Amino acid sequence: MTPILTALLCLGTLPKPTIWAEPGSVIPMETSVTLWCKGSLKAQKYVLYKDGYPETWEEQKPLEPKDKAKFPITDMTSVYAGRYHCYYESPTGWSEPSDQLELVVTGMHSKPSLSVLPSPIVPSGGNVTLQCGSWRGFNRFILMREVEGQPSWTRDSQRAPSGEFQALFPVGPVIPSLMWTFRCHGFYSNTPQVWSLPSDPLELLVSGVLGKPSLLTQQGPVVTSGQNLTLQCLSDVSYDRFALFKEGTSDLLQLHGRQTQAGFSGADFSLSPVKSSRGGQYTCYGGHNLSSQWSAPSDPLDILVTGQLSYTPSLRVHPGPTVAPGENVTLLCQSLSNVDTFLLSKDGAADASLRLRSKYRAGKYEAEFSMSPVTPAHGGTYRCYGSIKTSPYLLSYPSVPVEILVSGSFGHHGPPPTMSSPTAAPAQGPSWYLYVLIGASVAFILMLCLLILLLVRQQRRGKCRKSTGDADPEPKDRGLQDSSRPAAVAQEETLYAAVQDSWPEDGVKLDHWQNTQDEDPQVVTYAQVSHSVSSLKWVLATPLSSLSGGLQDSEDRQAEEDRWMDSQATASDAPPDVTYAQLNHLTLRQKTSASSPSQSEEPPAEPSVYAALAIH
Repeated sequence: MTPILTALLCLGTLPKPTIWAEPGSVIPMETSVTLWCKGSLKAQKYVLYKDGYPETWEEQKPLEPKDKAKFPITDMTSVYAGRYHCYYESPTGWSEPSDQLELVVTGMHSKPSLSVLPSPIVPSGGNVTLQCGSWRGFNRFILMREVEGQPSWTRDSQRAPSGEFQALFPVGPVIPSLMWTFRCHGFYSNTPQVWSLPSDPLELLVSGVLGKPSLLTQQGPVVTSGQNLTLQCLSDVSYDRFALFKEGTSDLLQLHGRQTQAGFSGADFSLSPVKSSRGGQYTCYGGHNLSSQWSAPSDPLDILVTGQLSYTPSLRVHPGPTVAPGENVTLLCQSLSNVDTFLLSKDGAADASLRLRSKYRAGKYEAEFSMSPVTPAHGGTYRCYGSIKTSPYLLSYPSVPVEILVSGSFGHHGPPPTMSSPTAAPAQGPSWYLYVLIGASVAFILMLCLLILLLVRQQRRGKCRKSTGDADPEPKDRGLQDSSRPAAVAQEETLYAAVQDSWPEDGVKLDHWQNTQDEDPQVVTYAQVSHSVSSLKWVLATPLSSLSGGLQDSEDRQAEEDRWMDSQATASDAPPDVTYAQLNHLTLRQKTSASSPSQSEEPPAEPSVYAALAIH
């Protein structure tokens, strides 16, 4: 202690002043701070002393109303760091010294890390341990709670087996009514007021007070390196903020909540691009601003990163990829490499994949995944992976996919089943969509054939109507024509048939045709066709040589036919259309006949015989 200070202490009889720092006593380097000393209204001057410095550090005249003085520091450095106290002088003497003020400068060393054991998620009333550590070899660490007026805790550092210097701070019991946010600094024992940069803040979440949210991902739990990945935390409670926590770490990622159109609150946590460190188990929480009260944790979500192990397992299905509901199916995953656990995943499934410990058989590591009994929900595409127990969330490359097709289930779409090994059972029969394609093709062909038939029929009926409209009406009675020419035997013998038709407009006439090249006469047949609903009659003409015995009978029948046709002509106002058909042993043609010969014209030169035949 200096002689001047000793003299002041001896003479001091006035009340001691008060000293403080604005904005605080812990100041980042290269920022400003002001020290204040407040004494009596009779003070004439104020004096500032710093421990370790032999002389007066600074003197200031009092500010009106003379009860205080300020000592500004415009650029805080390690030079100003230390312990201070102040005095004031009045006409009656010197005051007693003020209480000690410790002014700390921060940012002179790199920041330490702050973590929590076992987790930053603490149930109400629980206890945790905060760990502050650094590789710089600090002698001491100090833990500060980010609430004004709260005390700080200082601990000597210890060297961990890893070589890191660290200190442990027990905290608790944790209650929801307080804020639990902390930072820590490291410093050396010879410069206790020169601290490192502050650690990142660590907030303790007092969970279980509010309803839990849901954690999900659109990309699925199995992802590859470099892929984009977003975890969504959603809740029907209107939370102001959300926190994402990865098991086994002290990382707690917080985001402000947003309101969705469906009335939910949520936050999207981007983990893109995916790398090996993203693998793990995640939970999320919802909370409100200015409160340490948080929700219960969501259900855990595993994120598995593939391609982190160098081998590729194989996947086989027994008895085959196409099965009926109720049958048993076994998926066999194998690998020649050392595998602790096999994982079976289904494309599009949001839940966790199946895991089985491997068994070593016949030089291979394998696991059998049984599905018994099979239901339509088992249909889909499967892949298997391998992992080791030291890194359960880092997987091998995926096996070749295998598709399970449950027969009779049409809810699944995809390519035909493929096998991961050439020894696996082949696909059993065509897939269901092949049957659908065949059925649709057959139905299309049948419809096309039916359409063609309808068009052809309609075209023929149109031609028939046109030919009927262009032709003159035939006489209703051709009569029996006599001829005694001897050449009639060598000529064509003609057969006529007459049929009554109640629909004259639909008549069709078939053209007369003669073979003029053959020497032998051909038997020619003419048919008068009429579509009648009530009756159908045919008049059949035969060669004279074959009808010589029945000529009289034919004439009688013809006379009867003539009488019937006369009665039909009387009952109808318009003469019906008549169609002739010339029937040849070789061919048959159809066309519209010429106008019917009048009764005054000469009859045909060929002798004809008529016969009437009624067909019911």
